[in-house]
Amino acid sequence: MPGIRGPSDYSQEPSRKPLISSLLCFPFNAEPPRSALVQSYVTPVPLFYKRNHGPIPIIDHIHNYSVSFTGLIDNPTKLFIKDIKSLPKFNVTATLQCAGNRRTAMSKVRNVRGVGWDVSAIGNAVWGGAKLADVLELLGVPKLTGSTRLGGRHVEFVSVDRCKEENGGPYKASIPLNQATNPEADVLLAYEMNGEILNRDHGYPLRLVVPGVIGARSVKWLDSINVIAEECQGFFMQKDYKMFPPSVNWDNIDWSTRRPQMDFPVQSAICSLEDVQMVKPGKVSIKGYAVSGGGRGIERVDISMDGGKSWVEASRTQKPGKDYISEHSSSDKWAWVLFEATIDVSQSTTEVIAKAVDSAANVQPENVESVWNLRGVLNTSWHRVLLRLGHSNL
Repeated sequence: MPGIRGPSDYSQEPSRKPLISSLLCFPFNAEPPRSALVQSYVTPVPLFYKRNHGPIPIIDHIHNYSVSFTGLIDNPTKLFIKDIKSLPKFNVTATLQCAGNRRTAMSKVRNVRGVGWDVSAIGNAVWGGAKLADVLELLGVPKLTGSTRLGGRHVEFVSVDRCKEENGGPYKASIPLNQATNPEADVLLAYEMNGEILNRDHGYPLRLVVPGVIGARSVKWLDSINVIAEECQGFFMQKDYKMFPPSVNWDNIDWSTRRPQMDFPVQSAICSLEDVQMVKPGKVSIKGYAVSGGGRGIERVDISMDGGKSWVEASRTQKPGKDYISEHSSSDKWAWVLFEATIDVSQSTTEVIAKAVDSAANVQPENVESVWNLRGVLNTSWHRVLLRLGHSNL
């Protein structure tokens, strides 16, 4: 498209200068050390996980960049970035999480296919941009619309980047029209991240942000937006990012039997400790994050040191200096909650467990075996770390 193009190789990737030298940087993905996640409520851009399925698009002439709006609407058109920036700007604090977050733990049960994420394929940012509902209204699609006059019921987002799974075609995904036209869903066409212009890794010049939904639907480097009758038929909607039971394998899988995953389930992880860590006897601080999809708040986070026989409740915070109340108007409904608890470690070996409960009383499952699936997605089982007494700075 004019102004921006998707290269065929990785020779022109953006330069990356992480805040800490241990940040993993690869062409396709990067996640920070888990301890970096709980240092601030808003994740600094260099520490925000990176995920893409092809080379980062190259911007040649930003003033020529536009997004085409086509499909089952009365007024197909294209909008330039200045047109989108002329609409009211909204800042939405939202957590994005890869569906494969915590895949590494799932792979220890049985082999899975996918990037070996630890617990850091997640981040919380302040996204700035125009609400998709306002953009669609500008094109003649009223707010809170479930179907257009021409039969459109879904909105498809097509990226500039090219990926092998689409046989060299563009990455794409869709959301229902009633979600796209609902101002309360806070779906954004974002051009800012944490008060700064998006960088290339995170979708410059324009990306979609769908709060409360797995990161795969927040398409970056937008090329076109199409109102369609059925959900997107792209690879990553139809043959990936679906939740199958443990009994399904690569020989008997039938992708058509499951719908594309949208909301992410309730999730939590301990970030202040590694999976096996030496600590000194005495008080140890446990810190981590908890989050749930669909705008559901976190009702509590529980910590256990005896395999789940007894629990203590962790404190929860979002904005510094303010009490967090689940689903209260003062809270960010699309954002994670940071939790903290102090435990007393005296045994030679102690397993620490964290589990979260959201405002709909959804709770993380106890065992990873019960949610194992061949793609290693949505590992929301209790998070466990093993502590051993010994010499440590903790």
